[in-house]
Amino acid sequence: MILPTAYRNKQVAVVGLARSGLVAAEALMRAGALVSAWDDNSPARDAAQAAGIPLVPVVAMPWAELSALILSPGIPHSYPKPHPAADLARGAGVPILVDVDLLLSTQTAAPMIAVTGTNGKSTTTALIEHILTETGHTASMGGNIGVPALTLPAYGPEGTYVLELSSYQLERVPSLTARTTILLNITADHLDRHGGMDGYIQAKSLIFQHQGENDWAIIGMDDAPSRSLADKVRRTERAPRVVPISVLAPVPGGVYALDGHLIDDLDGAAVEVLVLDRAARLPGRHNAQNICAAYAAARHAGLTAAEICDAITRFPGLAHRQELVATVRGTAYINDSKATNADAAERALVCYPAIHWILGGVAKSGGIDSLVAHFPRLRGAYLIGEASDSFAETLSHGGVTPLFCGTLDVALHRAMAAAKPGEVVLLSPACASFDQYKSFEHRGDHFRDLVRTLSQGEDAQ
Repeated sequence: MILPTAYRNKQVAVVGLARSGLVAAEALMRAGALVSAWDDNSPARDAAQAAGIPLVPVVAMPWAELSALILSPGIPHSYPKPHPAADLARGAGVPILVDVDLLLSTQTAAPMIAVTGTNGKSTTTALIEHILTETGHTASMGGNIGVPALTLPAYGPEGTYVLELSSYQLERVPSLTARTTILLNITADHLDRHGGMDGYIQAKSLIFQHQGENDWAIIGMDDAPSRSLADKVRRTERAPRVVPISVLAPVPGGVYALDGHLIDDLDGAAVEVLVLDRAARLPGRHNAQNICAAYAAARHAGLTAAEICDAITRFPGLAHRQELVATVRGTAYINDSKATNADAAERALVCYPAIHWILGGVAKSGGIDSLVAHFPRLRGAYLIGEASDSFAETLSHGGVTPLFCGTLDVALHRAMAAAKPGEVVLLSPACASFDQYKSFEHRGDHFRDLVRTLSQGEDAQ
């Protein structure tokens, strides 16, 4: 555990005691900080109390003496309505941070690679860590990917942190100084939390805030907001090198994927370095973008094209992201639970020609309207969760008759009964999970367990 010793003998509040918050409170206490902690949910408070963490209601915290508020990324500090702790912190002039900032302000000698984007950031983060470790380098990943930052090993210059950062986190990491940053893409997501699209884009732009001339900003060129941010970064004082990536067109001075090949133009030579089909666990155009970004980051870390590409071909894939769970009597079962919005689900839908689609949960803005063009691929649609009625309307207008299943187990039973050899049963919900599950991981784990249970006695491969 990394101990943020700069807070020794200082008063710190921790609000939100789920996975990362609980670790932050424990690390601060072990570092000698005076911690006041709280969570609005009683089970989380019970777990904190069992761990010996002092619980103090938010209104009773010593706001005038606090050095920082560590506020869980999931708790709003502004939109749509600030948590009372955020209001009290602002009134007292207390910085509002997330646990990642404690890592960044403590392990200042270690190189940082920071990854963000609406979609693809977890796969890209995991792929970069895989490339570095496969080639003999010391590296660990954490942050929004589900590994609390303060549980990572303590590194000096010999180790690299690969951090996935959400828009929620980027608003609260003033200590971020990354040698390499990656912005994959920007599409509408979390707009209520940021007060609209402009606020969301502004949050994403914070990943570049402290970069300098020797740093790289790797930016996707395939959407207008990202291109606009790239232009803005180029115009900043002491601007980092902007490295463009694309899966739609050549990008001079960058890395791009066209016609099934990865092209390295970082030195102006436009060299074909990898046939993308060799990366079997990274199918589809969206993963080609992830490969472009990871390749560029690894080149900036000093690796050669050959060793990077060899490592990419050995990438095992990421749990809950087009994860092949099993093949049963010729039907593949794919866990894509991390697809919590329509854009993410689209990245899976385009990869398979005949799909039994399990979808639903807590819908994001726009629902699945943008996916109608892919409905001809569907051999069945199985609805779960809160979004069932609105999704059913969109599916029906698109010529698909959905089945109302309510829960994942019912949906999987019906899909399994209908699927034929060569078809795919795909959990790609296009929704958040919080109506029925604690997280997208919880949902994906349940799908995986159900598939394995239901396939017992079948000819599973």
